[in-house]
Amino acid sequence: MIVLDAVGAGALPDASDYGDEGSDTLGNVAKAVGGLDLPNLEALGLGNVEPLEGCPAQPGAPAVAGRLLERSKGKDTTTGHWELMGVVTPQPMPTYPHGFPHDVIDPFMHRTGRGVLGNKAASGTEIIQELGEGKRSRSRSCMRDAGRRARF
Repeated sequence: MIVLDAVGAGALPDASDYGDEGSDTLGNVAKAVGGLDLPNLEALGLGNVEPLEGCPAQPGAPAVAGRLLERSKGKDTTTGHWELMGVVTPQPMPTYPHGFPHDVIDPFMHRTGRGVLGNKAASGTEIIQELGEGKRSRSRSCMRDAGRRARF
């Protein structure tokens, strides 16, 4: 089994609930680079999931290709991973687009005995560039990138 987690192959019916209307990461990347060059995934039927520049459909592909239409509520990675393992969440997990609130982060700091750097929405690579790995090491603090749909 090959799972292309968070690749984004077209918007799902609930996209408007999460501000994702018209999203299609895979299709947009294919357009941006003038077509995909993924011969192995193409042969397995990646182009059968949705029309993709450079990756035509393969009617006789030796594999079944598709995309997940979630039954769970929520758009975070944890929810998706749980659902892949058979756990359907009836309500979304809390997310923190403006950083983790004190009632969430303070018990974490108390239990770990460490402070927190970067408690804000940012990608992992962005927060490391901004705050630097050296600062984290010197302060012995935990670096938390709250991410776009951060969950704790």
